[in-house]
Amino acid sequence: MPVAPPSREPRERWHPVRRFFSNLGPGLIAGAADDDPSGISTFSVTGAAFGYAPLWTTLFTFPLMITVQLMCARLGLVTGRGLGGMVRRTYPRSVLWTACAILLVANTVNIAADLAGMGASMQMITGVPSQIWTLVFTAVIVVLLFLSTYVTIARIFKWLTLVLFAYVIAAFFAHPDWHAVLVSTFVPHLEASARFFAVLVGIFGTSISPYLFFWQAAQEVEEERAMGRTTLAMRKGATPEELHGARNDVITGMFVSQLVMYFIILTTAATLHRHGVTEIATARDAANALRPLAGQFAYLLFTLGVVGAGMLAVPVLAGSSAYAIAEAGAWRGTLRDRPHASPRFYLVIAVSMLLALALDFAGLDPVRSLFWSAVLNGVLAPPLIVLVVLLTSNSKVMGEHVNPPILKWIGWFTALVMAVCTAAMFVTWAMGVS
Repeated sequence: MPVAPPSREPRERWHPVRRFFSNLGPGLIAGAADDDPSGISTFSVTGAAFGYAPLWTTLFTFPLMITVQLMCARLGLVTGRGLGGMVRRTYPRSVLWTACAILLVANTVNIAADLAGMGASMQMITGVPSQIWTLVFTAVIVVLLFLSTYVTIARIFKWLTLVLFAYVIAAFFAHPDWHAVLVSTFVPHLEASARFFAVLVGIFGTSISPYLFFWQAAQEVEEERAMGRTTLAMRKGATPEELHGARNDVITGMFVSQLVMYFIILTTAATLHRHGVTEIATARDAANALRPLAGQFAYLLFTLGVVGAGMLAVPVLAGSSAYAIAEAGAWRGTLRDRPHASPRFYLVIAVSMLLALALDFAGLDPVRSLFWSAVLNGVLAPPLIVLVVLLTSNSKVMGEHVNPPILKWIGWFTALVMAVCTAAMFVTWAMGVS
């Protein structure tokens, strides 16, 4: 007997609030994972170096993040495939594997930086060497990804997003100048210096990160598989309710991401910058400097937040690499499978984690790598954004659900702004404008 595809009928009997929270998933997790230890370090460096002045970037990047992630979500929902799979079907192999190479380089460096930052944070609290903590975190994350189910992982990730609100709470212990905060939030500030443009590229890179593009599209497919839509025919197409739910999910996730970014910059500006501490390299430095300025509670919140954020972000980074390579190679690959059912998929996860661990033990500077991994993401993201815009604007790919004009043009604007900021960074470096 043929099996009827699961119904796409709207859940009319659900209470609106329950329906809203039931639709939160890939977008919320992507937004929370965006605030990984690399991001926390970037925002800390920003607040310490420039004070409240860069707060306006949170408002500026918010619609850009929503646009890119929403295009990726729509791609997964409408086509029933991930981003890597659609690039493979639409463009030459050279484009496909170049995109995958960009992702793997950025992700491996990012994982290494995040693990190092988590280890350094735990060393501050416990006194146990950071290398031991790095090994422990690597083992815990690999066990979670290899032995748990997708449903369990998704549930854990949803709860882990709550740890990020530690940074919102910490900000109120810093006693900021609220008038200056308000002005800096709505009045843009730019400086023609290499340092400023590096920070700006880092902010873009940790807000609009390549790994989140692949993760968002892949997780939309996973959500459909979790509902019983196990074949491509069942997954293809999307109802207005599903697209609306994805939009709410993405907007909520990006709001959480930018809210945390805003309060980290605010906290470090109100404490470190205000007291003349303008040269820090990582969240560890920020936490240490916070202790005498904002108190032990703020210090502990800030430090433990790095660990919680890393536990959320590193599996997303490793998972996005695995999804991209599996889709590119047309392999079976999903977190719903046990490792024996998708061996090559899980091999990519294991290799990604081991390469990152090797970078840490080979002498990768955990202090500087957190910030510069965000800058690397900012440099590598524009060509991938171009691919996303082209795919989601293609009627052969998206059918009647091609990008509306506002999504398409904001997508092009995002790629252009990030490319211009990257070029400005390199030009100011070459000119020696510090």
